[in-house]
Amino acid sequence: MRLVLVLGDQLSPDLSALQKADKATDVVVMAEVADEANYVPHHPKKIAFLFAAMRKFANQLSDDGWTVDYTRLGDGSDSICGALLAATTRHGADHVLATEPGEWRLIDALRHCPVSVTQLPDTRFIASHAEFEAWADGRKTLRMEYFYRDMRRKTGLMMDGDSPAGGQWNYDAENRKPPPGGIDYAGPMRFTPDDTVEDVLTLVEKRFGNSFGDLRPFWFATDRGQARQHLAHWIANGLPHFGTYQDAMMDDERFMYHAIVGLYVNAGLLNPLEVCRAVEQAWQDGDVPINAAEGFIRQIIGWREYVRGIYFREGPDYVKNNALNHTRNLPGMFWGDDTKMRCMSRCVEQTRQEAYAHHIQRLMVTGNFALLAGIAPYQVHEWYLRVYADAYEWVEAPNVIGMSQFADGGIIASKPYVSSGNYIHKMSDYCGHCEYSVTTKTGDGACPFNLLYWHFMDRHRDTFEANPRIGRIYGTWDRMDDGKKQTILNEAQDFLDRMDAGEKV
Repeated sequence: MRLVLVLGDQLSPDLSALQKADKATDVVVMAEVADEANYVPHHPKKIAFLFAAMRKFANQLSDDGWTVDYTRLGDGSDSICGALLAATTRHGADHVLATEPGEWRLIDALRHCPVSVTQLPDTRFIASHAEFEAWADGRKTLRMEYFYRDMRRKTGLMMDGDSPAGGQWNYDAENRKPPPGGIDYAGPMRFTPDDTVEDVLTLVEKRFGNSFGDLRPFWFATDRGQARQHLAHWIANGLPHFGTYQDAMMDDERFMYHAIVGLYVNAGLLNPLEVCRAVEQAWQDGDVPINAAEGFIRQIIGWREYVRGIYFREGPDYVKNNALNHTRNLPGMFWGDDTKMRCMSRCVEQTRQEAYAHHIQRLMVTGNFALLAGIAPYQVHEWYLRVYADAYEWVEAPNVIGMSQFADGGIIASKPYVSSGNYIHKMSDYCGHCEYSVTTKTGDGACPFNLLYWHFMDRHRDTFEANPRIGRIYGTWDRMDDGKKQTILNEAQDFLDRMDAGEKV
């Protein structure tokens, strides 16, 4: 007989390892292990979500006729391989079937386990490794848009024969509106913890109470039925306005019209194609506009599949990239230290309380600041991996190392995603509550994003001056008089020095 390993982000009945196994003779192994909870100190909400969802999925498998060997935290080994070794002894097994993990760290661990492990492809993704390699082979640049079009053709989503529905592949130009006066959506569906979840919350409070992040109130879905209810709730109430306002940020609206399904899809409670087809159906039924449906589907079968392809193509050393040689330590404001920067304060507070921030908050507030300030990209990578409930290295690392920090030198992004305070002012209402003035360029009260933007551009001129998407900015810089330029550079450096010294900035 064999063991069938199911990891905490593989909670899918159609998992390749389960499909390959024999329910009559094989034993499913699931284990809550300290190594997986501690390899970075994850947000307590993420740990609680995964442990609760694992326990419920194990019960579902048992009800479906599987023999399940489930080990709770503290009752067995601290590692996945240790749990497998112990299970082989208990059951007299001689082999393990596993679906390939989503992180090089675990793939390597299973390759070197003291028991024999066969790693099967993760068929929950649309593009296999081989398909992505075939698409990428010979291309000078690996831009997501062209990969996305192939995924549309493969899945048939929002296609009219061989052409895209509506005549366009991409409606992103319609999805960049600034925040509206108000939001008529109450946000994600919230679930009251049941006995299983409460047991896990008690465990997490005891074992991980010192980690960054608030455990309670806890409202995540923790099984497939709840996740599907949440999806239906969002499609009916949030999706119609999602596209138009997906880049907008509001001081008192943490979720805007966003789906908040990433944690459920990435853990296996929802299938990505199932989610996309439900969105497509809402569009076909006339309930949502085409820009909303296409914008969401592009995030799932385009961007999500693309960054996974990049992660596996680039290999385990991808996270060590530091093309801009940034070395500054992550400042305390990322852990909740007091700051006068309203946008940073609100995004970090939301992250601490919800284990969530939407993509523009991550890219153009916290990520933008980290890039402008020259923070070491590996530290930024570890922060994002620690604090968000939907973060796994395969999806998080390319988004941070590549898209957010430009640390891969342009493999993903054709230019660094940096901006002055003007972008945040346009796309949010944070600036109206800030101690700094977004319209002040230098001197007392000048927005740090305004100062740091030019400091970044100046110190990386050799890298970006010839970049066709950003190089023209240097014309504006060169037209400033030398005194103004030196004032900007001096004030930016003073800000960074005070930040490094632990002062409130």
